[in-house]
Amino acid sequence: MSFSEPRGLRHRKKIATRRAIRRAAIHLFEQQGFADTTVEQIAAESDVSARTFYRYFPTKEAVLICDQAEPVMAAFRNAPAHLSPVAAYRHAVDEYFAGLSDDDRHDTIVAQHMLYSLPEARGVLYAEYTELMALMTDALQHRPGRALELAERRVIAGAIIGVLMAVSDGEPLPEDSLANALDILESTLAPPAN
Repeated sequence: MSFSEPRGLRHRKKIATRRAIRRAAIHLFEQQGFADTTVEQIAAESDVSARTFYRYFPTKEAVLICDQAEPVMAAFRNAPAHLSPVAAYRHAVDEYFAGLSDDDRHDTIVAQHMLYSLPEARGVLYAEYTELMALMTDALQHRPGRALELAERRVIAGAIIGVLMAVSDGEPLPEDSLANALDILESTLAPPAN
């Protein structure tokens, strides 16, 4: 199934449950602090069992990761064919940011602050960036234009995600900074004018 295909009721319910758990967790983290909030409290606040929590999130820290990889990669794959990989990623991120509700934006900002400030969250953050690079490497294979070798796709994905990492540390939802940094990357990668 491609990212852009409509999903069934079961899938939509899973997304709603995941969102409810995440929203309850963020609320509790703001009220009590991350360390003083238990998985059991998050489960109770979101009206699920602790076992259900663990079906959606392997750890409490994993709640801090935003569910942006799938929609961003779908928009990246489907970006206009004439866009370079960097421009396609910028297009995808702009589309993602434009679709955030005020509540989602708030939750993402709170979660991002915690991801970069809590030592125990660094592992899930690293894993998320590694996963994002793998997804982008795959998505580059499906972008129009010259077929890229695996090594080329990995380097391009690594450069783009490296830019994201550089501007995200300490700046949640770095929309303007990310756009500027991607412009720098794009101009650096552009062939010199004759």
